[in-house]
Order: sequence, then structure tokens, then C-alpha cells
Amino acid sequence: MAVNAFIKLVPSSVKQTITIEEVKELFHYYKNITAKTGDQLNWQYGETAFPYEIKETEGSKGKAFYLHSEHERYNAILIGVDKETIKEEDGTEREQQYIQVTLPEQSTHGDKGKANEFCKFLAKKLQGELHLFNDRIMYYYPRK
Repeated sequence: MAVNAFIKLVPSSVKQTITIEEVKELFHYYKNITAKTGDQLNWQYGETAFPYEIKETEGSKGKAFYLHSEHERYNAILIGVDKETIKEEDGTEREQQYIQVTLPEQSTHGDKGKANEFCKFLAKKLQGELHLFNDRIMYYYPRK
């Protein structure tokens, strides 16, 4: 069964909206900084740190993409952007955007570990609210 994690962009997040292209840019930035860690250690860490490439299907352009790995320990991670309607305590409604990270049935334990790392990176960078695969919540935004 597929499992999901969500990075929700709450009112005190750095951004209130995000596009799938911006998520792709953050993915490339993440791959770049993990590769630099390997350079500092004089080791080819970039290939192991996050061994995924972006793939897209025709039907999902602009809404989602997936990360595919040729490495034997990894398979795939799906990433999409959507929005939901949130009811406030005062009765008003607002739209809240989120990034959904899905591990399909064929995903491995390695995929789950890498997806958790990437989710934490995204939530910290965007100062969002991270709902992990195990239903726990991590808050990366300033709370009142």
C-alpha cells in the first residue's frame, strides 16, 4: 500500500504558494549540496547521497513528477503539489498549499529513508509543517 507525507505551507511559512517547477529547483539544489559534502570528504558521495533523477509523464506535467533510481537499493518516490481548504477557528476558510510525497508499493526501505531526508529538507527550507509517513508532525515554522 502506498504511503504519503505532506509538507504544508502554513500562514507563517516562507511562501504561501509553490509550483512544481520550484520543487524541482529545490530538488536540484538538494542534490548539489549533498554532492558538495562528498567533495569536501574527497569521496563520490553525490551518487550515493540522493541517487534519483526526475522523470515526468505526459498526464502529470505541471502537477507532479517522480524520482526514479537505477540503484539496486532504491526505486521511486512520487512528488506532487496541490491545495486544500482549511477551516479556521473563527469560521472562515482559507486555501493552503502542500507538497505531497508518495512512496508507491514497489518502493524500498531505502526510498523511505531518502524521502524522509528530502521531506525534512523541504519543510525546513520552506518553514512548513511536515506530516511524516508515520503520521507524526514536525513543525519547522515559528510558532506563537
